[in-house]
Amino acid sequence: MDANRKGDIFTILAGRLFDPGIEDFVDSQLIAVSKTTGLIVDVQDYTAGSVDIDLRHLIVLPGFVDAHVHMFLHAYSETSWMDQLTKESLAERTIRATVHARKTLLAGFTTVRDLGTEGAGDADLALRQCLAGPNPIIPGPRYFCANRALVATGSYGPKSSIHPHSEGIEGVTGAEVVDGIDECVKAVRRQVGAGVDWIKIYADYSARSRIASVSPAIGARAIPTFTYSEIEAVVQTAHALGVKVAGHAKTAEAVSNLLNAGADSIEHGSQIYEDASLMGAFCNSQSTTWIPTLAVYHEMRHVSPQGWEDAQTSFRRALEMDMGNVACGGDTGPFPHGDNALEMKLMVRLGAPWKTVLRWATLGGWKCIRPMNWEEDHQNGATGDNDIRFGNVKAGWAADLVALDGNLEDDFEGTLDRVSFVMRGGKVYKLDGKAVDGA
Repeated sequence: MDANRKGDIFTILAGRLFDPGIEDFVDSQLIAVSKTTGLIVDVQDYTAGSVDIDLRHLIVLPGFVDAHVHMFLHAYSETSWMDQLTKESLAERTIRATVHARKTLLAGFTTVRDLGTEGAGDADLALRQCLAGPNPIIPGPRYFCANRALVATGSYGPKSSIHPHSEGIEGVTGAEVVDGIDECVKAVRRQVGAGVDWIKIYADYSARSRIASVSPAIGARAIPTFTYSEIEAVVQTAHALGVKVAGHAKTAEAVSNLLNAGADSIEHGSQIYEDASLMGAFCNSQSTTWIPTLAVYHEMRHVSPQGWEDAQTSFRRALEMDMGNVACGGDTGPFPHGDNALEMKLMVRLGAPWKTVLRWATLGGWKCIRPMNWEEDHQNGATGDNDIRFGNVKAGWAADLVALDGNLEDDFEGTLDRVSFVMRGGKVYKLDGKAVDGA
């Protein structure tokens, strides 16, 4: 790209451009981008003439979206969840998060939704600010955050072995503890006031983990932790304030509670295959997005083989029932940041059409993550970093682009790993397979 080019517009030539709206490719497209706004100005057929960035030899797509990450965690194969929360300082965890953000962006993921800081308090709110704007302090994806997930008393960790009735260790709790409708409502209101993009609630969890040493099966079993009335209060309060709700749930009962209460996304859902009627209702839902998080189950399969089996079964059953309201989110963090594409790879391995998976990882991410009242806010001229549409390559949408070197049809997984070009908000972060200055 010629930095001295006159005018506000520069052009990108895409040899093959993926359109998630039609789940297919369009050849020889010229993409015009505004330097000032970081938005796509125009997309048209290319005939002839000079261009600023020539990607005719590559596959160009909207930037990928990971709808479930934990930027303040790193791989459990390096350090356990417990040790990360109780032995790593907030400064260390925040520095690690900045490294994770860069790795995520250079892997082609230009937007993420962080569903909980896991003991790192409000650090995600500050990280979001550092990643925002035309000249962010650090390179990284467009960043939506949920801050402190909501959990019921006694259900979550870290748990002290010396003081079994206490929440957390040395003041560190992995999430915010609330009980009853009043506490749920108050916590939602306070978190929204603090600036969260999403509210997250753990509708079930392995709450009886303390007996695992004498009864491993019961200790590991996920059980509902909130009543339906509590979940409903969380959803209604958040929605009244214009904020969406993500629900952690593995069991059919917890998924049912979230679905009936109107939660906007359900994370995991690994045991939904046990209830055929629930699967039918879930697959037909137009307002609730499913994030299967296959990647984390796959990476933890040696610890929990049944969890991986359940996740595969539910995903295959959902494919048979034509589950369409899906987005890609691997629960990235327990496995390495930068390996976010593992979720897409597993979806294809389990039988999902690869073009559909690309839609889920782009436009599906926008449909899930977008602000609740986006249409109204957009009409009123909202132009903030997280107001802008992403996940498609059309005029008025974010110039978030990724280009891959290879052939997705013949080598889907290998091609996903060959990220040659990354643009976020009209700014190039990777070119010819290498990070550019400043990235």
